Amino acid sequence: MAQTAPQIDTLTSDELLERVIASLDDDKAEDIVRIDLRGKSSIADWMVVASGRSSRQVAAISEKLVERLKQDHGVACKVEGKETGDWVLIDAGDVIVHVFRPEVRDFYQLEKMWLPTGASAGGKAP
Repeated sequence: MAQTAPQIDTLTSDELLERVIASLDDDKAEDIVRIDLRGKSSIADWMVVASGRSSRQVAAISEKLVERLKQDHGVACKVEGKETGDWVLIDAGDVIVHVFRPEVRDFYQLEKMWLPTGASAGGKAP
């Protein structure tokens, strides 16, 4: 029997963000932070930063997210850094996802670069 290709959904950036957050949460990503880039950058509407406890978990979280977005919504993601598992960047179009090992995340502190001055990571996902 022939398999049918996944139907491509037309997701808004907010809907895509919710799918990303749900996938990260399902795979036990920690310290998930969403950063609204609308009006700040033309590369994406949202950035999500999350942590995995080990290189293996970072790679698994990233792999599963890419797989779910492709299968469920037809979203083809570009992925960088999966081989090392220290910092994986996933470009899902309107949502950019960074999954780090905690030590690497602490070193780069991406949230500080994109959050308003004096703000904490108050955009944490539920």
